[in-house]
Amino acid sequence: MSANPLLLLDYEPSIERLGDDYYDQVAAAEFPAHILRFRNDDLLPTLGLDPQAVSDADFVEAFGKFQGARPLLALRYHGYQFGEYNAFLGDGRGFLYGQVRGTDGKLYDLGTKGSGTTPYSRGGDGRLTLKGGVREVLAAEALHRAGVTTSRCWSLIETGESLWRGDEPSPTRSSVMVRFQQSHIRFGTFERLHRLDRKDLIAILLDHVIEVYYPHLWEQSDRYALFYAELVQRVATLTAQWMSTGFCHAVLNTDNMAITGESFDYGPFAFIPTLDPSFTAAYFDYGGRYSYGRQPAICRWNLEMLQRPLERVIASTDLDAGLETFNQHYEQAYRQRMLQKLGFEAVESPELDELLNLTLQLLKETQVGYHSFFAELAQQFSSHWREDISHIFPQVSVSPGDFATLWDHWKRCYFNLLLSLPEAEMGAIATRLRDHNPTATPLRPEIETVWDAIAENDDWQPFNSLLQRLRA
Repeated sequence: MSANPLLLLDYEPSIERLGDDYYDQVAAAEFPAHILRFRNDDLLPTLGLDPQAVSDADFVEAFGKFQGARPLLALRYHGYQFGEYNAFLGDGRGFLYGQVRGTDGKLYDLGTKGSGTTPYSRGGDGRLTLKGGVREVLAAEALHRAGVTTSRCWSLIETGESLWRGDEPSPTRSSVMVRFQQSHIRFGTFERLHRLDRKDLIAILLDHVIEVYYPHLWEQSDRYALFYAELVQRVATLTAQWMSTGFCHAVLNTDNMAITGESFDYGPFAFIPTLDPSFTAAYFDYGGRYSYGRQPAICRWNLEMLQRPLERVIASTDLDAGLETFNQHYEQAYRQRMLQKLGFEAVESPELDELLNLTLQLLKETQVGYHSFFAELAQQFSSHWREDISHIFPQVSVSPGDFATLWDHWKRCYFNLLLSLPEAEMGAIATRLRDHNPTATPLRPEIETVWDAIAENDDWQPFNSLLQRLRA
């Protein structure tokens, strides 16, 4: 039998070198079954692996049975959950399996979810429902296709246990997932050290973060201030990516915010069906704290809370100056992405700003499908739209009244912008529309349909079909 290439990767003890003030060494659960339901072959070349040389059995051995000699690390952290500080957190159903240098020179984490209990399980079983794993695979792949800076699922293995969850009348199936991202260090990792009054450990962790994940700043004399300013920019850009993609994370606690500015840990997420700022994805978010429209303000608040531990080693004036740029970075990134979704380059132009404002007004007032609007725009666009305004969205009809007037105004604005550009630019518009508007988005009803097929008939064809469409 040939050696398992997943076990032969050159794992780096990056976090481990920091010492056990930051983690606990744990053991993985032993599962009664191991059925590989998803493997992300698109990611394997990032670690220098040929998908053809990695078998399903290799995935099961490494990421279902967790073979190998590396220590498995449950990371320690605290966090603000729905605005209240919680000191009883940490990896409760997962651990850091390993860290590997990619072919791009970046360090990547392989972190688990549903791999068993840890010192931070707080009475939980440390497991992940199969439905939760399926949902995270779909969320991550959809966001990646949409150009969002996101973690991705490396593998999903059904584990043969029955789990009882909440008010469910019957047990559900179990799984273990492995997540692939740059870092699992969270805002809450620093917040824990602040609560413990460990300035020394904050400084060590901050140096580690900058050296590993912000290496271009390492030699700078003011690297601490520059780091925070860049983190603010990364988070503002990420938030703009969510908003333009129509994504509601649902649980933006500080323990769900990565220090690298990556999006991860998708629980009760949802893609908005229509442009509704009050849309709230989590049923337990009774006050709408993490509603779709509040995401920019919440992310800024999370960055502000992070200042408390960081000001142990960074001047408060530098932190305030960095945070002050959040709105500017957010608005710039949101405008750029939305104009790209409309097919245009984000240059300074009153006409482009008018089109963007009209688009948002149209989507909000008519409550037309947010994702279907842009998908149809990409599919129906033609260079003939520049010839006659009647060619624009000919298959769309709007009832008489205010919406019809608004719709006509939008088409006139779009038409005039096309006329202002050379005919040769029409191809570039069509390309931008295709690149920035996925043909499929996993709205909740479709995810439920996919899950019903799995739960009732163990039919994975709808899941695989949706996954293929999300990646197109």
